[in-house]
Amino acid sequence: MNYLKEIKKQKPLIHNITNVVVANFSANGLLALGASPVMANAPEEAAEIAAHANALVLNIGTCNREQIKSMILAGKAANKKGITVILDPVAIGATIFRKSAVKEILSEIDVSVIRGNAGEIITVLGETISEMKGADSMANGIDPDVAIRVANKYGAVVIATGETDIITDGESYTECYNGVSMLQYVTGTGCLLTAVVGAFSSVGVNHYGASVVAVSSYGVAAELAYENCAGPGSFLPAFLDELYGLTEEEVKAKAITQNFTLEGKKNDAR
Repeated sequence: MNYLKEIKKQKPLIHNITNVVVANFSANGLLALGASPVMANAPEEAAEIAAHANALVLNIGTCNREQIKSMILAGKAANKKGITVILDPVAIGATIFRKSAVKEILSEIDVSVIRGNAGEIITVLGETISEMKGADSMANGIDPDVAIRVANKYGAVVIATGETDIITDGESYTECYNGVSMLQYVTGTGCLLTAVVGAFSSVGVNHYGASVVAVSSYGVAAELAYENCAGPGSFLPAFLDELYGLTEEEVKAKAITQNFTLEGKKNDAR
C-alpha cells in the first residue's frame, strides 16, 4: 500500500486532544502530509468530533482533569465506532497525576497504538528509570522485550522511539534506524510523530504495518531536511517541506529496518 498517496487521497480527519505546546506544529505536520487535523479539547464536543474522525490522538503533555475527561469521552466514542486510538504518554514518569491519568485512559479505552520514548514506555509497563526530566528520558534505548510486554499487556501496537526505534505488536518486532539528532532540538517532534502514526493507521490495513511505515517515513523526511539546514530554526520548515513532498519511492530507497520474530530471528532486512 502507498500510505502517502492514500493519505493525500483520503484526507483523513485526525482528532487531536493534545498539549498546548505542540498543537500548531502537529496540525501543520498533518496538513503537510495531506491529512485534516482538528484540535478539540472541550468535553462538551470531544465525543461528537471523535465519532466522525478517522483517528483519535491522545497526548497528555499539558493535561489537566478536564482534558482527561475529554480523552475518556472521545476514546469511548471512537471505540464504539471502531476508530483508531493513539496514545502518547508524554512525561508519564514526571508526576503521580500523569501516571494515574494514563492508567485511567488505558483501563477505560481500547487503545490501538501507544507511542512514547524509551523511558515513557518503560514507565507505562510499571517499571522505573533513574531519572526523568520533563518530556525527556534518561533511557536512550529500550530492550525490545519491554515494548513487547507493554503490547501484550494492553493489546496494542507499541512504538518506543530512541536512537533505534522499536515497533511491536507483541508477536514480532521491527527496528527502524532512520532519523537525525536534530529532532531532539525542536519541541514536539515526538508528539508530531504520534499524530503522523494516527494518519498512517487511519488509511492502513493493520496498525503494525502502518506504524512501521509511518516511523520510517518520518525518519527519512528528517534526514532529507537535515541535509539542507543550519540548525533547529531552519530544520523546522525544511522538515515540514519534506513531509509535504515525501514519496513512497524515497522512503523505500532510504528506509533502514530490520524485522525480528520473538525467537530473535531476523527477516526482511533492508
